[in-house]
Amino acid sequence: MSARRTFAAPARLAAIAPYLWMVLFFLLPFGFVAKISLSQTAIAQPPYLPVFDLTQGLAAIKAAFAALSLDNFRLLVSDDLYVLSYLRSLTVAFVSTAILLLIGYPIAYGMARLPKRWQTVAMLLVIVPFWTSFLIRIYAWINILQHDGLLNRILLALHLVAAPVVWLSTDSAMYLGIVYSYLPFMILPLYATLAKMEPALLEAASDLGASPLRAFWLVTFPLSLPGVAAGVLLCFIPIVGEFVIPDLLAGSDFLMIGQTLWLEFFSNRDWPVASATAVVLLLLLLVPLTFYDRLQRRQLESAR
Repeated sequence: MSARRTFAAPARLAAIAPYLWMVLFFLLPFGFVAKISLSQTAIAQPPYLPVFDLTQGLAAIKAAFAALSLDNFRLLVSDDLYVLSYLRSLTVAFVSTAILLLIGYPIAYGMARLPKRWQTVAMLLVIVPFWTSFLIRIYAWINILQHDGLLNRILLALHLVAAPVVWLSTDSAMYLGIVYSYLPFMILPLYATLAKMEPALLEAASDLGASPLRAFWLVTFPLSLPGVAAGVLLCFIPIVGEFVIPDLLAGSDFLMIGQTLWLEFFSNRDWPVASATAVVLLLLLLVPLTFYDRLQRRQLESAR
């Protein structure tokens, strides 16, 4: 048996594994959610109708399919609660991602310019604080930002404010918690891209008369765009569906879509509407993913 045939079967299995993973843990659950989103709310267990019962025969399954409707999706468009939740989630994700990029890019750039022996230390300084439990870190910010918390004590001691400032249950606290929690997801892909850049390119730009700032905009930044795109996606997509940080740090005047989903599932027990909300959210998030995929393909084509 040749070496090619020996490794052919494992190679095929390795190629099939990601597709199998996607089918089992994405497409199949998404199919259940999509089916529930087309059902109607009912006071029953489970709390929706129709429920497919394969033991009742083909006629019962056809009747169940006929009972499916788009009423829940029409409700999402007609009710301001859901429309405003989507808009707020997209706005918060866009603003938070922009802040993360403005903070993360200089940090990643500085890390990539450090001597090799210090780059590992800098990476550990970014990662190690996030080995602590996510909830513990958010509750720590609650203690810092509360009325008699550490931040107000420091400001009062320095005579920067005359009275304690209201930080908690505000959008400022929410943005602070989001930026703090997602900063490594922006820094690491940027650092991975910037660290691979050849210093000779900047030297060549300098020899051709480019200033350091001009060399950055014409050489460094364009070459770091794959890292920028990866960091933006890694932050933007989960922030859109964020639930814990807005629920604990932000006020209750305006809800993000993650909070709305939680209310529909667990408080209202309206699984069909909640499922329709989740389906629309997934479709919205496919837009940046499609854009990123096209960007990657264009870069591969230009590299060839």
